[in-house]
Amino acid sequence: MRFLAVLCALLVLFASPGTIAPAQAQATQVGRSSGLPVPRFVSIRNAPVNVRVGPGTNYDIAFTFVRPGVPVEITAEFDTWRRIRDAEGDEGWVHQNLVVGDRTALVAPWQAEGSIALRVGPQPDAAVRAWLAPSMLVAVHSCDASACEIRLSHTGADGRATTYQGFVAQETLWGVYAGEVFD
Repeated sequence: MRFLAVLCALLVLFASPGTIAPAQAQATQVGRSSGLPVPRFVSIRNAPVNVRVGPGTNYDIAFTFVRPGVPVEITAEFDTWRRIRDAEGDEGWVHQNLVVGDRTALVAPWQAEGSIALRVGPQPDAAVRAWLAPSMLVAVHSCDASACEIRLSHTGADGRATTYQGFVAQETLWGVYAGEVFD
């Protein structure tokens, strides 16, 4: 009898390996309020934005975004409210008008030091145009499942603004999904 119980448990565990997926690979559903995919990445529209502990203005403020354009992941919808998660894993609720569908990303926010290559082409061996510091905010133009075309503006110590455009490895960005393709 014990052998039969172990055998049944093993069959359940191994019979359908597709049902156990990596944590990163989340099933995409359609949001009840927006009709858009959930989860999905969006950006903070303006700043400051108060992030609340629940879906409504009667809930306490959990934290505040002070920088516009920061990427966040919508993980749920309730009426006109969106539950979001930031790059640090903090979650809360914001009104739908406080986020926009523009794609932005943070360059390797999990990395404390070092730099990420901004390349002239999508190939991993393309010439380096510039080196990006961790947590730099970039606008994402497109992704092809392995590289993303991005743009960023940087103000130097002399006060002059410079715009850079190029390609980075998709795995170095927080704000796009692994293997995601879009134009």
